Amino acid sequence: MGSFSIWHWLIVLVVVLIVFGTKKLRGAGGDLGSAVKGFKDAMKEGADGVDKKPDAVAAQSQNAHSDTKKENV
Repeated sequence: MGSFSIWHWLIVLVVVLIVFGTKKLRGAGGDLGSAVKGFKDAMKEGADGVDKKPDAVAAQSQNAHSDTKKENV
C-alpha cells in the first residue's frame, strides 16, 4: 500500500507525456543536464581557485611588505 507498482508509474508517465509533451520534456532534460554540467565546471574551477588562492594572497602580502620597506628606506 505504501509503494507504487510498475503500473502506477507507467500511468503517471503517460499522463505526464500527455500534459507536457515530448518536446517540453526533452527541453527540460537538456536544460537540467547543462545546468548540472555548469555546476560541475564551477565546482572544479572553485577547487582550483582555492588551491591557488593562498599563493596569491601570500604574494600580495609579500609585495605589500616590500613596498612598505622601500618607503621606509
